[in-house]
Amino acid sequence: MKPRIVLYNPRSSPSGKKILPLSLMALGAVLEGLYEYSIVDGNVSSDPLQEIRDQAGRGADVLAVTVMPGPQLSQAYPHCVTLKKELPGLMIVWGGYFPTLHASACLNSPAVDIVVCGYGELTFLELLNLREHNGDWRALPGLTWRDGNGAAVENPPAMIPNPDDLPAYPYHRMDMARYVRNTCLGSRTLSHHSSYGCPFLCNFCAVVNMVNGRWLAQSATRVAKTVELLVHRWQANAIEFHDNNFFTSETRVAEVAEQIAPLHISWWGEARIDTLLKYSDKTWKLMRDAGLKMVFMGAESASMETMKRMAKGGTMTPEKTLAIAAKTKEYGIVPEFSFIVGNPPDPEADLNSNIRFIRQIKKVNPKSEIILYTYSPVPLDGDLYHAAQEDGFHFPDTLEDWVNPYWLQFASQRHTQAPWLDRSLRRRIRNFERVLNAYYPTSTDPRLDAPRRALLRAAGSWRYYTRLYGFPLELRALQKLFRYQRPETTGF
Repeated sequence: MKPRIVLYNPRSSPSGKKILPLSLMALGAVLEGLYEYSIVDGNVSSDPLQEIRDQAGRGADVLAVTVMPGPQLSQAYPHCVTLKKELPGLMIVWGGYFPTLHASACLNSPAVDIVVCGYGELTFLELLNLREHNGDWRALPGLTWRDGNGAAVENPPAMIPNPDDLPAYPYHRMDMARYVRNTCLGSRTLSHHSSYGCPFLCNFCAVVNMVNGRWLAQSATRVAKTVELLVHRWQANAIEFHDNNFFTSETRVAEVAEQIAPLHISWWGEARIDTLLKYSDKTWKLMRDAGLKMVFMGAESASMETMKRMAKGGTMTPEKTLAIAAKTKEYGIVPEFSFIVGNPPDPEADLNSNIRFIRQIKKVNPKSEIILYTYSPVPLDGDLYHAAQEDGFHFPDTLEDWVNPYWLQFASQRHTQAPWLDRSLRRRIRNFERVLNAYYPTSTDPRLDAPRRALLRAAGSWRYYTRLYGFPLELRALQKLFRYQRPETTGF
């Protein structure tokens, strides 16, 4: 009898946002017909721990957990500790961004048996096959495991699977009605993931460790057919493309846009600014006419010096950010710009230049959404990470430390403590953000109606024009009446 597998998606959003667990659906797709499996989603389940216990009672002996830092880690770790105590024979395998970056810390806990690094569909399937037939899985590329002394052994990385060669998502395994959401894109929003990786090597991005500059994608026809399925079977009127860089290939994007235009949907994706600036006017018109409503882009910084430290210099400049703000305004598409502010080695100067630049962007395109993060180091060899280390920064060695409140907040890129950020500078960041998002209320929250927008704009106007961001007590009072603090990236 084949072993039963449980695929577990811990709760990923403190707001309870219900997004299809696409990474586990991709994993399940390669298991179809070969292994019995079930998907337990902490975003929709009222008691995922009990669901996993129930599956173990029916014979499941492998638990595969996808883990992002932050909320997912805070649920994944205690649940796995409990399950390992109750079911010591249960093999617990972790995969996803967090284990890929911090495999040794994961294996320092007895609650985790094996880590699958990178895109793990084929690696996990081969692990199950070798385990079932008593093969030596320890040499399998993509695994990190413990040797006889308890030390972590990291195997060479596995090849990235081509998503166009993988089977379709097993939608029949999901209660799809629970994942239809009302968003700024549409009243019936669903999601899809059509490519793996990103061809760029930004040294603050965890994707680099997973793909090292490779990008593989489904064909435009396959993407369009999936969108058509979501529209016709579940009446979706909006799609979020969760690719790390959906717009890498202009030819592919133009073909997708042309094929989905008859469906009359809205859609969102993530792009790189310098890539989009190379698109022809013909492609921009195709995207607009096909319903592209919003694009998320990493503007990152107003400073070319900081951009170079991020390995984004050269092809990316602040002038290009202003140019794409103008281009999106021309075509009626909302740009979402993320910034990483307060960067070492001179966080105060970095913040000042970014505030000035953000105001420039708003002059060019007032509808630009601005999302502020503070720098969270990624264990990649680069100037920013080295500067953080020189300030005394280091990552935890254990999962017990990773799930304490400081590190959970750190993972959100909104952390309130860092060696290079003092309290007054952190306060300045949040005060500016509060004023900015009052004077320019976000369009990403469909609950924010016209009267509330008008009230916020009136309350924030004098501060925005006078640049007096300090102690915005009246805006804090307004926030107690209704939530408006910051734009929320639609795809996350």
